[in-house]
Amino acid sequence: MTTNTYSVTGMTCGHCASAVTSELKTLDGVIDVAVELVAGGTSSVTVTSTQPLDQAQVAAALDEAGDYQLT
Repeated sequence: MTTNTYSVTGMTCGHCASAVTSELKTLDGVIDVAVELVAGGTSSVTVTSTQPLDQAQVAAALDEAGDYQLT
């Protein structure tokens, strides 16, 4: 079991957090996603998975969810 916290920009509301959560949960091995929303700032996204995730996978999922970026 692995837990990583990512700094993400571009989220402004609960809908953004929901979109990010839904998209990250589609990645293989992801068990849980928790978003600590800082509207218009840098939010913390904690992902618990069965195996370490490649940062490129996470970045691609954020891009698919909307205009969200790893910092």
